[in-house]
Amino acid sequence: MVFLLFSDFAVYEPHQVLEMRKLVIPKYFGRPSIGLALFGCTNRPFYHVCVFPDRALGRRYEGNILEQVGTFDPLPNQKNEKLVALNFGRLKYWIGERNAHISVPVLELLGLSGLFPIHPKSFIRAKDNRALIADQQLKAVAEAADAEKLNEEQVSSGATSTSHPQ
Repeated sequence: MVFLLFSDFAVYEPHQVLEMRKLVIPKYFGRPSIGLALFGCTNRPFYHVCVFPDRALGRRYEGNILEQVGTFDPLPNQKNEKLVALNFGRLKYWIGERNAHISVPVLELLGLSGLFPIHPKSFIRAKDNRALIADQQLKAVAEAADAEKLNEEQVSSGATSTSHPQ
C-alpha cells in the first residue's frame, strides 16, 4: 500500500522543477501510534489493540492497521472479568525501537497489566466508581427504610380499624 502526500513547496522561478508528490510507504512513514480499533457488533464492543501508521495518513480503519498486538473485551464475562490479551514483546518493539505514540485507553491497559506505571486516570475512575457505589448503597438503605415505615403504618392503621368492639 502506497499513499501520496502533497508537499507545500513554493515556486520561486519558472525554470525550477517542483516535486509535488512523494511516494510514501505507511509502514516506514512518520511516528506510528498504538490504539484501540473497534471490532464487534452493536451493543457488543470488542477492541483490537493495534499499531497504526502516522495520523497524517488518515483515520483509523481496518485497512490501515500495521499490526495487531492485543485484544480487549470491555464487557464483563460470567466471572465479572474484562479480558485483555497483549503481546508484550511486540509492544516493547513498537514503543522502544519505533517510538510509537500510545493512546490513553491503551496506556491505562498497559498500566493495569504491569508494563507501565498505573495511569492517573485509572485512579480517578476507581474513585468515581467507589463514590457511585456508596451513593447506590445509601439510596438502597433509604428506600428500604421508607418501605419499612410504610409497612408499619399500614399494619398499625389496619390494627386500629379491625379492633372495633361490637
